[in-house]
Amino acid sequence: MEIDLMNYINRGGIIVYILIGLNIIGFTIMLWKLIVLSSTKFKKESFVNEVIEFARKNSNEFTKESIQNIISRRIRKLEFGLNTIKIIASIAPLLGLLGTVIGVLNSFDSISKSGLGDPSLFSNGISIALITTIAGLIVSIPHYMGYNYLIGILDNIELKIEKEVLNRV
Repeated sequence: MEIDLMNYINRGGIIVYILIGLNIIGFTIMLWKLIVLSSTKFKKESFVNEVIEFARKNSNEFTKESIQNIISRRIRKLEFGLNTIKIIASIAPLLGLLGTVIGVLNSFDSISKSGLGDPSLFSNGISIALITTIAGLIVSIPHYMGYNYLIGILDNIELKIEKEVLNRV
């Protein structure tokens, strides 16, 4: 018996559709951030010059802490959107768990109404439970990985810019 993907999605119900929506939002943000961060790597020289210029205009004396502060503020602007990815990675398994509880509740509700005579009534709820759990994990895992990867890129950019600025000052 062959079951297609749309059948699984439909059986998972509203929770799976919510997870699909979150997945689309999260991957769109991750793709956008990859493009922004890639362009930032190529614009590192102008970024370094902006930091040096800003530091010269706004402080009489260069200190390592003041330069790190300026760079941190600039990097925080690049972090915009990453919190959304982190939130999606955190709530996706919880939504999957919610679907699990709903599926098990439906199973026990079916048993209480019809008894144990028809196992298909019980198995339908368990199927919903498993589908939503799987969907929650499928959404969560790549978002955790993507978030950590993007944070690593940002940290690397920050260190390189700081090193470059301190070498020039």
